[in-house]
Amino acid sequence: MFALSSKPIDPAALVRELQDPAAGACATFEGWVRHRNDGRQVQALEYEAYGPLALKEGERILAEANLRFPILKAVCVHRTGGLAIGGLAVWVGVTAEHRGAAFDACRYVIDQAKARVPIWKREYYADGAKAWVNVAAPPDWRK
Repeated sequence: MFALSSKPIDPAALVRELQDPAAGACATFEGWVRHRNDGRQVQALEYEAYGPLALKEGERILAEANLRFPILKAVCVHRTGGLAIGGLAVWVGVTAEHRGAAFDACRYVIDQAKARVPIWKREYYADGAKAWVNVAAPPDWRK
């Protein structure tokens, strides 16, 4: 399952979704909002996504992980909207019979999601400036 959420992510609930009696391992990744980026003081950020394509591409990534690694289940949830410093921005969880596959698939999912899913991040800085980061063409339709 790949999902976008405008509400806080609940890791405990997501781990419960992954539980499987065949699982011997669960690897998770949490991406948090940090207070600095590229030497600038960050006060907050927001994420925007192109929902239909983001969901489709996210599900494609999870399907690829299932084909590439001997895993049981994989989940990824990414926040949208405004987040404060320390907020949970993205969560990935993978279960497998063995830890190696769980770790490898978890890393694959987050790396591919960051590279391919149309989610854009805008940072708000302490000096009052704001900027879209890590995007080739900023989504300027909402200034």
